[in-house]
Amino acid sequence: MGRVISTEGPGKVRNQHRRTIAEALRILSQKQELDEEVKDLAAVIVFSLHGIADTVEQTTAAWDKRNYYLKADRFRREWAWVEEAIEELSDLIYRGRWEHLPAFLARLAPHFADVKVVRLTRNPSLWKGAYQRFMEG
Repeated sequence: MGRVISTEGPGKVRNQHRRTIAEALRILSQKQELDEEVKDLAAVIVFSLHGIADTVEQTTAAWDKRNYYLKADRFRREWAWVEEAIEELSDLIYRGRWEHLPAFLARLAPHFADVKVVRLTRNPSLWKGAYQRFMEG
C-alpha cells in the first residue's frame, strides 16, 4: 500500500495563507494614503500569519511524534520570523502607529517574494471588516 497524502494538510493551508498575504502586500504597495482598506488588509495579514503559525505547529508536532526532532527543529527555525511578525504588526495596529506600516511591510515582503501574484484571486470580502474584528478580538 502506498503513502496516503492529504490534500488538505497544513502545507496546503500554509500556502493559502501565504497567497492571501502576498495579495494583501500587492494591494498595500499601491495605496497612497491610509484608509479603511489599509487597516483591514493589515488585520487580515495578522490573521493569516496566525494561520501560518498554526500550520507550522501542526507540521512539527507530527514530526516530533515520529522522532524527527532535527527536521522539526529546523522547520521551526525556518518559520520563527512569523511569531515576531505577528507581535510587531499587532502592536502597530493596536497602538495606531500606521506611520510604521510601510517599513514593516518592506521587511515582511521578502518572505513572500516566491509567491507570484499575476492576478488577484482573493475576494475583497475576505478582508472587509477585518480591522474591526481584530480590535474586538
